[in-house]
Amino acid sequence: MVVGHPWRVIAVWVVAAVAVIALSPGLPTSNDESDFLPGHYESVRAQKVQDAAFPDTFTPAAVVVVGRADGRPLTAADSARVAGIARSARDAHLKDVAELVPGPPSPNRLVQTIAVRMPSDVGTETPEAADAAHALRGELKRLTAGTGLRARTTGAASATLDDRESSGDADLLVMLATLVLILVLLLAIFRSPVTALLPIVVLAVLSQVANGLIAATVRALGLQADSSASQLLIVVLFGVGTDYILFLMFRYRERLRAGDDPKTAMVGALTRVGEAITSAAGVVIIAFLAMTLSTLSLFRSWGPSLAIAVTVTLLGGLTLVPAVVSLLGTKVFWPSKAWRREPEAARFARVGASLARRPALYASVAGGILAVLAVGSFGFRPDFDLAAGALPSSAESRVALQDLQKGLPAGATDPTHVYLTGRKLDRAALTRFGDRLKAVEGVGEVAPPQVSPDGETAGFAVVLSSAPESARALDTVRGPLRRTARQAAPEGTDALVGGSTAVFVDIRSAMNRDYSIVFPAAAALIFVVLALLLRSLVAPWYLLASVGLGFGATLGASALLFQQVGGKPGLLFHLPLIMYMFVVALGTDYNILIMARLREEAREGAAPRPALAAAIRHTGPTIGAAGLILTGSFAALMLAGNQVLVEVGFAISFGIAVAAFVMALFVTPGLTALIGHRAWWPGHGDAPPADRPAPVPAGRHTP
Repeated sequence: MVVGHPWRVIAVWVVAAVAVIALSPGLPTSNDESDFLPGHYESVRAQKVQDAAFPDTFTPAAVVVVGRADGRPLTAADSARVAGIARSARDAHLKDVAELVPGPPSPNRLVQTIAVRMPSDVGTETPEAADAAHALRGELKRLTAGTGLRARTTGAASATLDDRESSGDADLLVMLATLVLILVLLLAIFRSPVTALLPIVVLAVLSQVANGLIAATVRALGLQADSSASQLLIVVLFGVGTDYILFLMFRYRERLRAGDDPKTAMVGALTRVGEAITSAAGVVIIAFLAMTLSTLSLFRSWGPSLAIAVTVTLLGGLTLVPAVVSLLGTKVFWPSKAWRREPEAARFARVGASLARRPALYASVAGGILAVLAVGSFGFRPDFDLAAGALPSSAESRVALQDLQKGLPAGATDPTHVYLTGRKLDRAALTRFGDRLKAVEGVGEVAPPQVSPDGETAGFAVVLSSAPESARALDTVRGPLRRTARQAAPEGTDALVGGSTAVFVDIRSAMNRDYSIVFPAAAALIFVVLALLLRSLVAPWYLLASVGLGFGATLGASALLFQQVGGKPGLLFHLPLIMYMFVVALGTDYNILIMARLREEAREGAAPRPALAAAIRHTGPTIGAAGLILTGSFAALMLAGNQVLVEVGFAISFGIAVAAFVMALFVTPGLTALIGHRAWWPGHGDAPPADRPAPVPAGRHTP
């Protein structure tokens, strides 16, 4: 159908793209972490209490830290100037700066702070917040000129600005590096600018369709995505789409070399590789949809969004790409003539022959190395302090935080809030409760209680000794602070601990719960897809085990490199989930491709080991090219100069390299050759068709 009516197929895609772009809404996003938690978590309930009892209370989007330029204590005149600076900056009516509230000098009078409130609809990690922080810094520089004072900003919005400035043109650099890598590799493989540009052009159309459908779906389901959703979708579309296009183009070239005319070659290529691509996409879609079982709306929105992206990519790979190539014919390889002949001394042919002779050696050595690396995954520690790892030490938000700690605890930038509700409390009871909170290890200060107008809710601003996002702060809130608050609560009252640190504590608990449900559910569903594709109950077990081993090795290598060697306190808290999305899902793609070719060679009459050699010879270049492009694409993230992106880039690129170059090329085919025909039990997936004779065992001959 596609090859016979290519113009109709292309027209349908163009019309669909125009319609979706014109009619779809924008993708709803949120940067408030509490929006992603279910209502039963304590931090969310505390936020509801704050909204009802203290609607004017706000968590500063930024904090201005003011001190003397000579480092001496602030005088009374200096403190008065700080209040005047806050008034003048407020009167400047800077965009998205709603209020500036000066605080008292620190006990040692080395610093004084000004809390900055931004409108509730401006997230602290948005470009708008960064723009507001930039404007505020400029205004503060003007207001403090000649006063002997120095004002620096810290807090979430300030860190967002520093992240943007430290990255500079990092996004453009990563994009250019990725495009150059793909173009260079595809040019080296196919020696044709047409083939090199084909994935980029096709995926540009598919991405518009996918983004429109995703925005409509997320809105219809009432979900929220975070600000990284759009970037993540582009990476998924680009990575998966490039894989599927490469799978098809390699098989198309193979059929041309076998003597088929261009249209017959495309029909044959789509017939042979279509099932593998569809099954691979099915596994990825299932893996993403399993994320809807998460308790966090962030991950629930990622699930259907990424599944839609892969579905659109699959449909495009099975229809739009073959339609375009069928129109171009052999011109898709212009000006090269290399597509006409197969290289005589192919490296993968030698690899396949060697692996066929010693499958046990290759599989055991490769598996053993990965098992050793996987042990390191038990040392993984989640870290929510993204700013400390992502920003250089010279960034203003980090310098301002160091200034702040000269006179106040690090947690002053974002206090934790403890609320007592249930009945009216006298001043003595509130004082005793506050004293108990002050005695908690890890608590720096506790402000006098704020009582609601009806007298039935009291709030305590608790300043932690550690930075709000640090592991030490999370441990303080999760353990002694919440425990003490419950134990010390007067009779008849309930104690709730909220604030950003409490939200991170609850997110960590929710993620631990999700890992125990999402991963097993996804594994069970992927097992079903593999069993149906391979008509086997044996092969899916070791395929899933190999992918799991690759996941463990990747997490272990990341923990060893960054925590043990680099000395970091932990890794990006949701790094395992990001790895799950890319390493597990895409890693299974490569296994499916090699297994489908193994089965195909067996059906052609080859015994297990010759089938292995032939499968590596024909499919190895495809897997190698796709793996190299994806590995390089994600490794380009490490060029951004952002330590968080360095972690993500290393983990994903390492995991994909393991999946493509170790699992799919050595472990999986090696185990399949060792297990032999039993790998396809109870079906006969490797049996030749009825009209083709069975393979002749070695040492025998037929008359």
